[in-house]
Amino acid sequence: MRVNEEIRAREVLLIDAEGRNLGVTPVERALEMAQEQGVDLVEVAPESNPVVCRIVDYGKYRYQLEKREKKQRKSARLKEMKFTIQTGEHDFRTKLSRIRQFLEEGDKVRVTIFFKGRQIIHSDKGEELLSRVVQSTQDIAKVDQEAMSKGRTLQMLLTPLPRKGGRNEEKDTQSSGEAVQG
Repeated sequence: MRVNEEIRAREVLLIDAEGRNLGVTPVERALEMAQEQGVDLVEVAPESNPVVCRIVDYGKYRYQLEKREKKQRKSARLKEMKFTIQTGEHDFRTKLSRIRQFLEEGDKVRVTIFFKGRQIIHSDKGEELLSRVVQSTQDIAKVDQEAMSKGRTLQMLLTPLPRKGGRNEEKDTQSSGEAVQG
């Protein structure tokens, strides 16, 4: 990523700090405009013709790019929660709350049911357990991969539903409900 005098192109497609397109401008004039505003001229699309440059604070721009990349890397994480058909009710609720937490953080969750010894005969109980997990998380997740048997395990993949307003959406609906009641 080239900045200020490192930009080699003669003419650039200039975008200002607010995101407005200022058109094709000679690089010297674009540098002057950036210096007048006390910020940098940053090359954002070097492969395009003409080269696209943006007038922004370079440090802030780099920070935002790194933050976006980190968020994209995080969203690709996969968590796994393991059950057996003998998992007790309290343990089930505890594991279910962890699954909900992972999904709310944007992680995918693989739910695995292990069958020990002769338990493989009771695979219907494992499917029943998976259906309980699906019912309990249907408000925040969808089944990405249906339950499938792999040897002595039964696996299913849950992915979080896309959030429209993020975590603040719940708070907004609660506060508007309080205003109506009060």
